[in-house]
Amino acid sequence: MNAVVKAETRELSYAEAIREAMDIALESDPRVVLMGEDIGVYGGAFQVTGDLVHKYGTDRVMDTPISELGGAGVAVGAAMTGLRPIFEFQFSDFAALALEQIVNQAAKLRYMLGGAISVPLVMRFPAGSGTGAAAQHSQSLEAWLAHVPGLKVVQPSTPEDAKGLLLAALEDPDPVMIYEHKILYKMKGRVPAGHYTTPIGKAAIRRSGKDVTIVATSIMVHKALEAAKTLANEGIDAEVIDLRTIRPIDRETVLASVRKTGRMICVYEAVKTLGIGAEISAMVAESDAFDYLDAPIIRLGGAECPIPYSPELEKAVVPQVPDILQSARNLTKGRL
Repeated sequence: MNAVVKAETRELSYAEAIREAMDIALESDPRVVLMGEDIGVYGGAFQVTGDLVHKYGTDRVMDTPISELGGAGVAVGAAMTGLRPIFEFQFSDFAALALEQIVNQAAKLRYMLGGAISVPLVMRFPAGSGTGAAAQHSQSLEAWLAHVPGLKVVQPSTPEDAKGLLLAALEDPDPVMIYEHKILYKMKGRVPAGHYTTPIGKAAIRRSGKDVTIVATSIMVHKALEAAKTLANEGIDAEVIDLRTIRPIDRETVLASVRKTGRMICVYEAVKTLGIGAEISAMVAESDAFDYLDAPIIRLGGAECPIPYSPELEKAVVPQVPDILQSARNLTKGRL
C-alpha cells in the first residue's frame, strides 16, 4: 500500500513536473514535438527539458536556430498542419522578437479562416525576477499576451499545476501560453503520477479566510500564503486565491470571495500599471461584488522601472511579504 501511495503522489520539483508532463505527452501522442533553442543535448536554458532528446531523438526534441521569430513561425506552421508543438523560449523576454507570429498569426488564424483550422500550440516562457539576470532577462510580460483574443495564458504556481496545466494545454485546440517563474523551478511539491489535467480558466483557493481576499499569481501566491500565516497570528483571516489562469479569468471564484470578505488585494510581479491587477479590480468594480466592498481595492505590482541587476534593488522593485502584510493591515484596520 505504501508503495502505491508513493507512486501516486511523489515529491517533484516544478521543473521535474514539467519534464514529466512533456515525457508523458511525447510517449502517448506522436504529434507532440518539442522545439526551442538549446533544448536538445544541453537540456534547455534552465535544464527543464533535461535528457528527453536521448529518449525521443532529434526528430521530436528539436534545437532551433537562434531566431525566436523563425522558431515561433515554424511552431505555428507545425500546429496548423497537425502537430502539437511545445515551443520553449530561453527567457520570456525574448518573446518580444516573436510577437508577429504569436499575436498576428497563432492568435488569429482560427478566427480569420472561419474555424477551418486550429493552432494547437503550447509556448513555455521562463519569466520573472530573482535570478540576478537584469533588465532584459527578468521581466513579467504575461499581461501583454493576455490582452490578445485567441490566446490562453496560464501561470502555474505549484509543481502539481505546472504538470497539469501543461497537459491540459496540449489538449486545447487554441494556443496556450505558459508563464513559468524561474525561481519556482527548484520548488518541490506533491505531484500525482501519470496523466491528469488542471483545468484552464479555474482558480484555486489556496487558503480560506473571511477578512480580506488576496488574489495572486505565480510566485506571489507563495508570498501571499506566507503573509497570511503572519496575519492569522494578528487576528486577520486572509483568503488567498491563486488565479492560475489570467486569460480566461475565473470571475466567479474571485467575486464570490470578495462578497465574503469585503476587501481585496491584487498582488503580481509585473509592473503595476495596466497589469492583471487592473483587470481584476475593474472586474470587481463592474460587478455586484462592488457593493460588498468595505474598503478600496489595493493593487500591489512591480515598480515603474526596468528590473535592476543589484539583488537588493531587484527585490525592492517587486512586491514582497512585508508589502502584503502592510496592505492587509491597512485594509482591515481602516487606515486607508
